[in-house]
Amino acid sequence: MSPNEVAERLVGLREEFDRSFAEPARRHDEEYAELLAVHAGGRPYALRLSQASGLHQNRPVTPLPGPQPALLGVAGFGGAIVPVYDLAALLGHAVPDRPRWLVLAAGSPALALAFHQLDGHVRVAAAEIVEEAAGDVGDILRGMVPLAGGTRPIVDLPAARALVHRLTGHTERTEQER
Repeated sequence: MSPNEVAERLVGLREEFDRSFAEPARRHDEEYAELLAVHAGGRPYALRLSQASGLHQNRPVTPLPGPQPALLGVAGFGGAIVPVYDLAALLGHAVPDRPRWLVLAAGSPALALAFHQLDGHVRVAAAEIVEEAAGDVGDILRGMVPLAGGTRPIVDLPAARALVHRLTGHTERTEQER
């Protein structure tokens, strides 16, 4: 590169740097969504990383008897005992084998959902996600996202927690009741 080319390049970089302060601030979280591509019950889904607080493979789950077929049992996470529910069963799919992956839902009360296969972590432009409003009370799917291999429904982890509460007869408490 000649000295003139270097000088022109520096001027261009300086102008670009100065111009960046004149543009409105962009928020990374608003422009992109971080997702986990998963399979539950042989079907593809996506989970929002912003709704999860942990991901674990082959974590021991102690089975519990009970009337809820979706309840696999409990697992220990950082000294806490957390109920583990089968995502495929919550979605109404047959459960061919025991899931090997657990995702901890962010928030409380603690909840882990089990799924069969982790396909990977993906980052997509938020504009690519087709958002859907809450459907009926048992629906835990909120939106669709086009990914390699096809479009996947997005599992809403807070909606899954609310479904588990309804299945177990618990009601959501308001902040005033807590």
